[in-house]
Amino acid sequence: MTDSTISTETVPNEPEPSDSLKAFGEAHKAFRKRAGHTQEDYAPLIGYQPSTVASIEQGRRFPQRRFVERAEEILDAFGVLKGVYKHATREKGLASWFRQWAELEELAISLYTFENRLVPGLLQTEGYARTLFRERIPVISDSEIEARVVARLERQFLLTERPNTIFSFIVEEHVLRRQTGGPEAMREQIEHILEATDPRNVEIQVMPMSRGVHAGHAGPIQLLETPENEWFAYCEAQESGRFITDPKAISLLHMRYAKLRSQALTPEDSRSLLERMRGAL
Repeated sequence: MTDSTISTETVPNEPEPSDSLKAFGEAHKAFRKRAGHTQEDYAPLIGYQPSTVASIEQGRRFPQRRFVERAEEILDAFGVLKGVYKHATREKGLASWFRQWAELEELAISLYTFENRLVPGLLQTEGYARTLFRERIPVISDSEIEARVVARLERQFLLTERPNTIFSFIVEEHVLRRQTGGPEAMREQIEHILEATDPRNVEIQVMPMSRGVHAGHAGPIQLLETPENEWFAYCEAQESGRFITDPKAISLLHMRYAKLRSQALTPEDSRSLLERMRGAL
């Protein structure tokens, strides 16, 4: 994945099975109970929130490698958890083309997102996400909608469990003015954005409609930095995603993102605008 000779990867938009994650979760729960731990007293030992432990044991969240290694050590699992983990795949709510990015996203120390189509997934409310999936073409089943909503909301633990990660979001104003799900749903969405971006490490900037031309007209941009200070990028299209490792391509996206930051409203002015928009709904 970090091989610089491979610049991009595009894979089809199809969900993956969750049976292997459920198997890992059951194995982990068995070893935890064998060791006499509840989820609440076990979570601080492994360095995660009880809700994260619960989600992993239910097969709803893909465990990070360091979670598995720490679990092996604490639970004395004889290598069983590592063995099951080798066969684990993402839950069905996350498309296969998103897998590589999601794995890195959980480790990132910097995460930059520009969106000109919809509210970024990490900032979406349940109502907003459900509306998007309900209106999807072709139509998907109610169970698939539920799986995708759960998977999307589960990712948002990043904003609360990684206080030292820098999150930067730039969103087009017209995205926030579109009443996706109706006025009340959008008021809730804007309120959620204000709350989610209140911590010092989470920043929101709005690209005003009054700016006729800006550096992001080619489409959404996502950039992240790993603990090893490697940078990766991700660009999403209609039915596929493009995972980018080529340094030249990433440098270009960095330049565009830097320009977008200078063209958007400041974080303070952006929050003021969001507060006025919320009050008008």
